Amino acid sequence: MSDDTTARRKDSHLDLCASAEVEPVENSTLLECVDLVHCAMPELAIEEIDTSASLFGKALRFPLVVTGMTGGTERAARVNRDLAELAEAHGLAFGVGSQRAMSEDPSRAATFRVRDVAPRTVVIGNIGLRQAAALGEDGVRRLADSIGADGLALHLNVGQELTQPEGDRDFRAGYRTVSGLAKVFQDRLLVKETGCGISPSVARKLVDCGVRTLDISGLGGTSWVRVEELRSQGVAQEVGRAFSGWGIPTAAAVVSVRRTLGPEVTLIASGGIRTGLDVLKALALGADLAGMALPIFRALQDGGKAGANRAVESILTGLKHGLLLTGSRDVAQLRRASKVISGRLKDWLAAL
Repeated sequence: MSDDTTARRKDSHLDLCASAEVEPVENSTLLECVDLVHCAMPELAIEEIDTSASLFGKALRFPLVVTGMTGGTERAARVNRDLAELAEAHGLAFGVGSQRAMSEDPSRAATFRVRDVAPRTVVIGNIGLRQAAALGEDGVRRLADSIGADGLALHLNVGQELTQPEGDRDFRAGYRTVSGLAKVFQDRLLVKETGCGISPSVARKLVDCGVRTLDISGLGGTSWVRVEELRSQGVAQEVGRAFSGWGIPTAAAVVSVRRTLGPEVTLIASGGIRTGLDVLKALALGADLAGMALPIFRALQDGGKAGANRAVESILTGLKHGLLLTGSRDVAQLRRASKVISGRLKDWLAAL
């Protein structure tokens, strides 16, 4: 595939994510099936709330990742830099989108480099599983090192690739690739889905390969199958439409993976996380951090850096308020707080 094809696809993805219906209304994170019990007497002041977290051995002020979304074009470079600067200002982690474009054309590397605007916070590189297999372990390491990344996100996107007209169709030897990268990156490797979730059985195998950080990226937010459906025609579009609701809901993936692996893994919950209350619920269910991209990107598109900053402040303020309203000084206390799980989430957890 030519580097121009990859770059054009990235700008197409941004166009669709900026305005199209890429979050099918019938899809759900199932976070609505989680209720946290109100504490009328929290015996806390808001300034006592501790939202600190860490990732790849670096401290964060909040347990939030601005997850990887784009790169490879001038437009994508502006988005990356604006969002990385925002992450730096608030003490969040930041991930670039797939570095496939710069692997095909090294001149595009500058569109992924954000260290000058985010010198201290966690920066996460990004490459797909199939591209990683083709590049080899040294090639992937060079990609991450060339942008000063603290770690690498290896993304799994079978559903998207199958729907994408120019996507991959061969997904063999994936665990072998993961094992090799885990030896190279060790605790700096993050394996993430892209909106279809990670099951407990797959999570177990990934940890057995040496992975210590997972982003379950479940169903309920941006459907990359839907994004590719909107780019497709004919049979591919019809099949993509049928599968745009495919996946494990975010809440179900978080609970089941944590229940299976316990403290063996650092767990990031993304996929439909839109508010501070969503972050609160994901953390209460067992996630160490939450991740989001679309709401912050859309706020950036609609209101510039000021609009994106306001959106982030709303999310972080909501998280702090939720911690106080559950009587939780920090995330560790939040996990012990009373919660009610009902509806379809109970059915999913019984099946998983």
